Amino acid sequence: MKVTIGTTDGNTYQTEIEESAQLAGKKIGKEFDGGIVGLEGYTLKITGGTDQQGFPMRRSIEGIDEDEDGVRRRQSVRGNTVSGNIEQLNTTVVEEGSKSVEELLGEDEE
Repeated sequence: MKVTIGTTDGNTYQTEIEESAQLAGKKIGKEFDGGIVGLEGYTLKITGGTDQQGFPMRRSIEGIDEDEDGVRRRQSVRGNTVSGNIEQLNTTVVEEGSKSVEELLGEDEE
């Protein structure tokens, strides 16, 4: 899963995590420890994301439940809960740590 991190100064960084199980079940608007994505001392807030087909997550939609077996529903948005189908997760920094995001993610300026 790719995680996009928006900082308070307007910069955006992207990192990839292998294990997304720690984020599963969290909803848009919830905060989590930045140590999950390699940002020790940071607190991040989930602002949105997209699934594997590119459909965006929506805060107002809990999820799509199936009424009957075999019934297919047309879907053009995702629910507000992080799952294994989420390809990209958008976040913003709520609390900053002692080091900068650039230092912790190991990105060098060219």
